[in-house]
Amino acid sequence: MFTGIIEAVEKVKSVSSGKLEVSVPADWALAEGESVAVNGACLTVIGHKPGWAAFAVSPESFSRTTLGGLKGGFIVNLERALAVGGRLGGHFVTGHIDCTVRLLAVKDEGNSRIITVERAEGSVMVEKGSVALDGVSLTVYDLAPASFKAAVIPHTWANTALKGLKPGSLLNIEYDILGKYASAKTPGITAAFLKENGFI
Repeated sequence: MFTGIIEAVEKVKSVSSGKLEVSVPADWALAEGESVAVNGACLTVIGHKPGWAAFAVSPESFSRTTLGGLKGGFIVNLERALAVGGRLGGHFVTGHIDCTVRLLAVKDEGNSRIITVERAEGSVMVEKGSVALDGVSLTVYDLAPASFKAAVIPHTWANTALKGLKPGSLLNIEYDILGKYASAKTPGITAAFLKENGFI
């Protein structure tokens, strides 16, 4: 579980079949088997030393995310898993990417940059709800059938890889897990259910 609050922005070292190597902060005490979100995708550490980590990447992760398009030198957002008792500064983020979407526009407005993002078919979103874009926790607004907007404050813009994206760039998107559960189609409690279970 993650929060969508990016801890570090680092460079990709290499990408190969089933493996991604990335620079990490030298003071990160990683362990093999632990989870780290790379551009929002939860990956497992399979090797590490100060300033470097290698991650296993499944074919599913390569096909459903932007990870397959990464190359050496590309900048990525990194977040370690939420520690029990840690502050939840963003929202609950699982690191399980739903799909990729395109950045449609970036516009300065007041103290923020307003990003307009493609809305995928079947997306689970609500006005003023949460979404994770490349692992960054943001608030959805101006929700339309084919797009939505989010305001990125200067701190977030300066301290994440979002600043390097241009209109047309692909983003990993994870819809709010609480919204997914709330919208899940379940039969609910009906008269037939109550009768079947001996209540009437």
